[in-house]
Amino acid sequence: MTDPRLASMSPEELRAAMRTLGYRTQTDLAAAIGVSRSAVSLWLEGKVGVPRPVAMLLRMLISAQRRSF
Repeated sequence: MTDPRLASMSPEELRAAMRTLGYRTQTDLAAAIGVSRSAVSLWLEGKVGVPRPVAMLLRMLISAQRRSF
């Protein structure tokens, strides 16, 4: 059985993750995770898959944000 956290991310899921984490622009997300804005653009257009480590990082950030401290 594969862990869903290890899967890549669809453009729709990436958009939702950006909203959840408060990244309003491609530039904001790119700066936060250390990639170029054009890479984020390609992911959002579905031209290039979101790399698994990036998808994993975003899912971990969302899950950490949802925990109450």
